[in-house]
Amino acid sequence: MSQAVQHIAIIMDGNGRWAQARGLPRTMGHRQGVEAVKRVVEAAADMGVGYLTLFGFSSENWSRPAEEVSELMRLLRMYLRAETAELHRHNIRLKVIGDRNAFDREIVELIENAERLTAENTGITVQMALNYGGRNEILQAAARYAALCAEKSIVPDFNSAEEYFPGLLWSAHVPDPEIIIRTSGEQRISNFLLWQCAYSEFIFTSTLWPDFSRADLEQAVAEFSQRDRRFGGIKAEMSS
Repeated sequence: MSQAVQHIAIIMDGNGRWAQARGLPRTMGHRQGVEAVKRVVEAAADMGVGYLTLFGFSSENWSRPAEEVSELMRLLRMYLRAETAELHRHNIRLKVIGDRNAFDREIVELIENAERLTAENTGITVQMALNYGGRNEILQAAARYAALCAEKSIVPDFNSAEEYFPGLLWSAHVPDPEIIIRTSGEQRISNFLLWQCAYSEFIFTSTLWPDFSRADLEQAVAEFSQRDRRFGGIKAEMSS
């Protein structure tokens, strides 16, 4: 990679359309989506990426048909049971961000066990966004900031907010993503990493998530390496 990438985030979209195009139920698309997760985690680790955030289930996804939500929860349980030991064996750390209150106790325990088992691993960190919403994350962080100010008698101004606020997000201590990829051809952010995406480079691909491969990830990183990232400034040659 000509331009180092520390953190890639992906909005995994297109499972349902992948299944419908093949005359299959939408649930089959989600099953194939799990296989894509495994491929991409392995590829990102091999590429030396430090953090990979995957948007697995949004806070808005509960409005989908009950059968589909039930299948998604089943696949989540299956993935956590089957893959936690494998992630640990490959020195991968698993972290889950989002509001866990809506999940049943079994899923919460599986998440907590996976995080605990892999906590000291030093390879890639896979951050799964589950029951996640960017606005909710910011609002909860703002509430924590207000409580912190009251507890420590901190003046709630811009300087203190800039110092404390990032550490109060669900993604605390994880660097902001340089790249955010969305599959399936849609070009919107869908309430994902709203705070963290301030200077992310967005890459939209028409590939449906179940078909997303190592080559697609490498292509996205290659495209990123050609981007001119100025963070609000100007090119050095222009400023001289």
